[in-house]
Amino acid sequence: MTIKRIGHRYSDTKTGATIDVWFPRSNKEIARNCLASKAGLIKGDFVTVEIASIDDAPTSAEEAYLRLHLLSECAVKPNEINLDGVFGLLNNVAWTTAGPVLPSEVENLREAIADEVHQFNVTCVDKFPRMTDYVIPEGVRIGNADRVRLGAHLAPGTTIMHEGFVNFNAGTLGNSMVEGRISASVVVGENTDIGGGASIMGTLSGGGKQVISMGKRNLLGANAGLGISLGDDCIVESGLYLTAGTKVKMPDGSIVSARELSGESKLLFRRHSQTGAVEAIVTDGSLWGGLNSALHSND
Repeated sequence: MTIKRIGHRYSDTKTGATIDVWFPRSNKEIARNCLASKAGLIKGDFVTVEIASIDDAPTSAEEAYLRLHLLSECAVKPNEINLDGVFGLLNNVAWTTAGPVLPSEVENLREAIADEVHQFNVTCVDKFPRMTDYVIPEGVRIGNADRVRLGAHLAPGTTIMHEGFVNFNAGTLGNSMVEGRISASVVVGENTDIGGGASIMGTLSGGGKQVISMGKRNLLGANAGLGISLGDDCIVESGLYLTAGTKVKMPDGSIVSARELSGESKLLFRRHSQTGAVEAIVTDGSLWGGLNSALHSND
């Protein structure tokens, strides 16, 4: 499918390097302004970006930004759009309260706006900005916007608590409670709870290629970790880090590597409190009680 959108671009005045592009959902020419632009350190213009096929890798920073917008608008799901090479296309940017600039221009920006009534802060230095500065998802609550990158896919009914984190090209498919970390490429099914301090392995670090997903009605306990996919109605005990190589004792007494159970449903993974052995037992996913439906009605 061909996608064509109008965006407002900021670029560095000295070098012409693309800082960012914002694509309004309305696809109208809507300009932005900021103190960095007023000071002449960056300049804004309109750009039309066309993606001939989402299966092809992006070829420019402008196209990369459009792909990240499409994910955060929930127009495409994580791993459905090609983001190969995106890090090499995006510039590292100092995201400030006076507008985005190249990191080398921060001191010049401070000097240029010294006479302005403005409390200047640098919120982060990164290639990816906060999602909420570009896309406001529908039916979603986010406790700390700094912890959700542009390119995160948050379905209606998602609640991101203050310690929750969602990377780009990752996210939720329905009502979800996120108090832990959803790493790049990870997809979480509806009515699933990611407990406080819990973490799901992504594909960015260590050369990992295995895409991890969680099905529906799962509970990843507080401070737990997950390195395999789960089907539906599964529970991972609090504090248990389940990697692909973890040896798991099955109900029949056999021992298997956790990777052999990837994608299976209705399993409770726990550590025996006396022996320390990791066990898998067949369970009813309703055991943990499920999500509070009123809590995720985020109209």
